[in-house]
Amino acid sequence: MEPNELRTLLRDFRNGLLDEEEALERLRHLPFEDVGDAMVDHHRSLRQGFPEVIFGESKSVGQIERIMASLAAKGNNILVTRIDEAKALAVREAFPRALHHAEARCLTLEQKPIESRGRGTVLVVSAGTSDLPVASEALVTLRMLGNDAEHLYDVGVAGIHRLLARRETLFAARVVIVVAGMEGALPSVVGGLVDRPVIAVPTSVGYGASFGGIAALLGMLNSCAAGVTVVNIDNGFGAAVAASMINRE
Repeated sequence: MEPNELRTLLRDFRNGLLDEEEALERLRHLPFEDVGDAMVDHHRSLRQGFPEVIFGESKSVGQIERIMASLAAKGNNILVTRIDEAKALAVREAFPRALHHAEARCLTLEQKPIESRGRGTVLVVSAGTSDLPVASEALVTLRMLGNDAEHLYDVGVAGIHRLLARRETLFAARVVIVVAGMEGALPSVVGGLVDRPVIAVPTSVGYGASFGGIAALLGMLNSCAAGVTVVNIDNGFGAAVAASMINRE
């Protein structure tokens, strides 16, 4: 935010030309920072409740570090998704307090306590062990967004009794994220059991005819269970953000 722009806004507020709500609305859309090859949005948390998240997969170590430095200077907690081990190790040299969540392929930097903002528990249900990276990404994201999160793992339809044995945990959740590959059947089963929002995440797990998760995606989109919504293939992050918004309502 430019100093003159801020001075004008504060002067107008002080002189009664802007009321409190108008000033807040102006502040929602103002500041960003140009760090060379990225425009860091410093008011993302004011508009959406959490600072800008860094997608690390296609970024260089230098790019990630510059964006992190900009966010860190404002005192933000930081989440980097889709970061491999080599990049994470390099970034941690510049930010030694950062934590690498290897299974989730995430990096986090907590500079202040995470405020608990959810009204209930978000439950992540994963079909198989091979789906754990996507489920773990959802769990890390949920916790960074201030949610209480639990995980039921390896409860896919090949042994549905494993899921039914944990039905009390299933019924107690406020939102359920279901992560599954292969034919993607698990969200339909869960959606037919609970009266809660179910967010389905297809994964790219499976043999040739799974087409890298497209078969699971199509199966979930055609679910006969009411109330099942679907995010993109392997998008545990997106599912967690949607679940977090529902959990704050």
